Amino acid sequence: MVKPADVDLLLTNGTVVTMNREREVLVGADVFIQDGRIARIGRGLKVGGAARRTLDVTGQVVMPGLIHGHIHACQTLFRNHADGMELLDWLRERIWPFEAAHDADSMRASADLTFAELIQSGATAALDMGSVRHYDAVFESARDCGFRLTGGKAMMDAGQGLPAGLRETTKASISESVALLERWHGTHGDRLRYAFAPRFVLSCSEPLLKQVAHLAREKGVRVHTHASENATECDVVRQRVGQDNVAYFHSLGLTGPHVTLAHCVWLTAEEQRLLRETGTVVCHCPSSNLKLASGIAKVPELMDAGVHVCLGADGAPCNNNLDLFVEMRLAALLHKPRVGPLGMPALRVLEMATLEGARALGLEAEVGSLEVGKRADVTVVDLRGLHVTPVPRDVMGALVHAARSTDVSHVIIDGRPVLKDGKLLTLEPAEVADNARRHASRIVEQVSP
Repeated sequence: MVKPADVDLLLTNGTVVTMNREREVLVGADVFIQDGRIARIGRGLKVGGAARRTLDVTGQVVMPGLIHGHIHACQTLFRNHADGMELLDWLRERIWPFEAAHDADSMRASADLTFAELIQSGATAALDMGSVRHYDAVFESARDCGFRLTGGKAMMDAGQGLPAGLRETTKASISESVALLERWHGTHGDRLRYAFAPRFVLSCSEPLLKQVAHLAREKGVRVHTHASENATECDVVRQRVGQDNVAYFHSLGLTGPHVTLAHCVWLTAEEQRLLRETGTVVCHCPSSNLKLASGIAKVPELMDAGVHVCLGADGAPCNNNLDLFVEMRLAALLHKPRVGPLGMPALRVLEMATLEGARALGLEAEVGSLEVGKRADVTVVDLRGLHVTPVPRDVMGALVHAARSTDVSHVIIDGRPVLKDGKLLTLEPAEVADNARRHASRIVEQVSP
């Protein structure tokens, strides 16, 4: 289990991409981490005996840890087992039966696999939606490996095609969610936080959604759900509730800065206005939206209008990886044919993966940039590979367009190294992989016809 940070650390001679208000990039600079927070940033820092460990990062970029605004750790075991389907069929025929077959051990295996991959690819935090049951196992995994997690169990008290293992009453859904919140929210130095996670309109009754809206505000926690991902889904929602997704959520009190909505591909002009005026956060998941043939969200237009948009990988079965470098490059390129070559500059995309990701977790005051006083969630990227060479003075373009997750050399979360020289320190990769294969084999065999 990862303990609170007790090793002060000095990173020396790196190119520091601060993502601070001025978006400063400091070449040949140092970052001093003390007591889990960033204590000093500058060139030629003299910290005397305060630094118990020094790490030379010459030729590398020191940047804020990448942050996923939407993932499903419960689904990572099912990577490569749900290809070639659209959203609703994908859920009913593959994902929901797979999730229903989880037990606590397989859920832990899926979470371990998730966080191992996230850390190796430079991510330090994520907003996660679980399945209906066994969410303690996800928090336990994040606790033990040192990952920063905001998440919650999926809430599903309605809908067609639900397997028995995912069916729950409104009362049970609320009760278990509150119990998880009381066990985990704010624990381990506030590294673990709870978020209510009603799955989407078609799997949640109106009484459930109204209670979530009330409880989230009462308890001061986030709401994380899906909205307007697929055109067929949007049609069914209109038939069921007489409104579009975001408009319906707004009518129930489920918009605002404490709400993160994944996807938002099919939005009306009125829904875009509601998102802007309420400060609701949108998570763009380009790989997932393409693989499930859901469409392409109008992200540049949303951001130009003042909507906060972050990035996420979604689940491994609809991606099929959890690599935010892939999502950054795709987000940077995908929209240019429609909005022009300047529509998604590298800085904007990097903001989505750091500052806006922090906002999606409600942690913009704590992480997302390298600034004195903020939590020390730091990723170091080695840009000396052939595929990045030559690196221009503007390293942001290199990070977004050329760098790969395999270039990540070090990851620090809450001041504690969890990846050093590309090697995981809090998880054993071979053990994680073997355990994942064993549990995945059992579930796939059990569920497949």
